[in-house]
Amino acid sequence: MSTDVVTADGRARVLADGNEIPLAGLGVWQVANDRECVDAVRWALELGYRHIDTAQAYGNEASVGQGLRESGVPREQVFITTKFFPGRKDPVAEARRSLQRLGVDYVDLYIIHWPQGGPTWAWPGMEQARERGYARSIGVSNFGASDLRQLLATATVPPVINQVQFSPYEYRKALLETCQEHEIALEAYSPLGTGRHLASDTVARIARRHGRTPAQVLLRWCVQRAIPVIPKSTHRERIAENAQLFDFRLSDEDLAELDALDRTGGTDRALERPWWR
Repeated sequence: MSTDVVTADGRARVLADGNEIPLAGLGVWQVANDRECVDAVRWALELGYRHIDTAQAYGNEASVGQGLRESGVPREQVFITTKFFPGRKDPVAEARRSLQRLGVDYVDLYIIHWPQGGPTWAWPGMEQARERGYARSIGVSNFGASDLRQLLATATVPPVINQVQFSPYEYRKALLETCQEHEIALEAYSPLGTGRHLASDTVARIARRHGRTPAQVLLRWCVQRAIPVIPKSTHRERIAENAQLFDFRLSDEDLAELDALDRTGGTDRALERPWWR
């Protein structure tokens, strides 16, 4: 793990702007805006999570906020991410609406969900949202290396995170290297391949070697590289399992076996098929 960007307890990453993001988080993509989402967030926080990831496009920010309140965990102890839906026009106005739905005064991270309409047009509004205190950090999602380079050429405040599909099967090595070059943290969504990767013989073998589950191995592969991960689950026992990542370590041999599972050719693209075009 990169010791220069990880906190002393190994559980959080220091972003380029000095803010800290917990390496293990809960994602709530495709979770309905109802009791299921409220409970998932509440359980995660009761189990020790301090990082919740939602988005305007998910339609469940209100339930995330309710789960936070029901957990009893103080707001300032929880890292909350939401994402600007680029089908809208004004990141500042949409941030305000997100805060109202979440029932909070700020989010810790506000990111452009995907580069619809090009990678640069929304960024001035993202910078304004940060200046107004609506977001402590700002970043992007689903941006490839070329998108990042275009954005960095025009940004006043550079993005601190690029959240992309990332796992041993989607080991976008060239994109990771571009992020590292520009002090942008890569964050992994779908680190379990929405469950597909759990059936891997290689992952199962490494899991047996460590007395862990396949999910824990896949998630540990990320956090050992200082890559925050946001697996989604609505089952309390899985939510608990997915957080148990900090009491074991993969060997160099384990990492090499997992690296070899990549199906992207080490691409610098964020997605093979952008859905917004």
